[in-house]
Amino acid sequence: MTAKMLSFVSVPQAQPPKRLADERRKDFDEIYKEFSPEQAATQASRCSQCGVPFCSIRCPLGNNIPDWLMLAADGRLEEAYSVSQATNSFPEICGRICPQDRLCEGNCVIEKDFDSVTIGAVERYITDTAFENGWVKPVMPVVELESSVGIIGAGPAGLAAAERLRASGHQVHVYDRHDRVGGLLIYGIPGFKLEKDIVLRRQKVLEEQGVVFHLGQGVGAGEGEIAFEELRKKHDAVLVATGVYKSREIGGPGSGLGGIVRALDYLTASNRRSLGDALPEGELDAAGKDVVVIGGGDTAMDCVRTAIRQGAKSVKCLYRRDKANMPGSVREVKNAEEEGVEFVWLAAPESFLGDTTVTGVRAQKMRLGLPDGSGRQSIEAEPDGLFTVHADMVIKALGFDPEPLPELWKADDLKTSRWGTLQVDRVSFETSVPGVFAAGDIVRGASLVVWAIRDGRDAAAQIDQWIVARSSSLAAE
Repeated sequence: MTAKMLSFVSVPQAQPPKRLADERRKDFDEIYKEFSPEQAATQASRCSQCGVPFCSIRCPLGNNIPDWLMLAADGRLEEAYSVSQATNSFPEICGRICPQDRLCEGNCVIEKDFDSVTIGAVERYITDTAFENGWVKPVMPVVELESSVGIIGAGPAGLAAAERLRASGHQVHVYDRHDRVGGLLIYGIPGFKLEKDIVLRRQKVLEEQGVVFHLGQGVGAGEGEIAFEELRKKHDAVLVATGVYKSREIGGPGSGLGGIVRALDYLTASNRRSLGDALPEGELDAAGKDVVVIGGGDTAMDCVRTAIRQGAKSVKCLYRRDKANMPGSVREVKNAEEEGVEFVWLAAPESFLGDTTVTGVRAQKMRLGLPDGSGRQSIEAEPDGLFTVHADMVIKALGFDPEPLPELWKADDLKTSRWGTLQVDRVSFETSVPGVFAAGDIVRGASLVVWAIRDGRDAAAQIDQWIVARSSSLAAE
């Protein structure tokens, strides 16, 4: 079997075929096509089966990557899926949206001249094949327990926790203020990176497993919302997995002008249109406009590429550092450039022009200075470096912060950090409120989907232990 491996010395790296830029600009379909069975096996066979698999070590989930690559190379795809899903609740999602160039593939031990194994593409192929052949089954509990867990948030952390807790036999109820399952997977990530039926088919598996979803159900003190204390009374334990949705703002003169919008509002509107929801014509639509996106992360890349597909007249991305220091995925930047996005490097917005609606961005040219305490180069303004970029629409993609949950939920005993994230015990995931746990971005801050899945799985294991220990304690009294 291992004779099929180590082919990286003779077989070049190949990603799945990518649709031409002119074609993909016209729709929101995923840009990568599927591997053929032969291509998937060939690319999997490039794995060196090294003694110290840094791909697994650098994967937040610790996926057994060399094992399922070897099985895929041998055509044993059902077994490959079994190994993959043992550590990852949603491999079909991670295979699409994980920044593999910074994680598994970026740490592949194959020398640079030979290029890393295309781990993400093979992971996606294995799981899609598993769905097509009916190999994806809900993990049903061996014993049904009377204990119940309420999960606030149907994003990746909440869903991963729900899957694990239900497998352990607990009754699981997931509450989400949105009308669909998935959180940012549905509303924040565009279809060209993650088509929505991928999330919906996983929802179906969770429902077959027995997870109960309460959609359109917010938590708080507002009309139609369920009180946090009521949730605590309804369930033996509660997991907070709300993510972080509060957009970071940008100041400066003119920052309140019309036409300056938040990235999440913009992406949510676009995704709702793709899902068939009715929105007012022209609302948060870039069609025919000169669009400027401020920011350099993956959210900024989602915005610029969405604007292109909506038919923007021009799309520019302003980022205060250079291309080498951009936090977004290298592949996403390349895809954006192919699709016609213009990047304005070393440019920081200073003010916004216009009377009632934005007409331009006044920006300052920057230059890289000496490294700071973290080792990252500082930035400083270029003398006489002011310039103006015309804009009919400005999208702020500067990241996200936590919402003030203790205030919104009237839960003063729920302690937060100075950044607004929930404080938890780093081992048990329990918050300052007994029986209330937290996981995902609401604890670690805005991060990657794969970290949210890891946190959700780990929190589920701790909640299971806590409920078992509590039940034993009550029985002994």
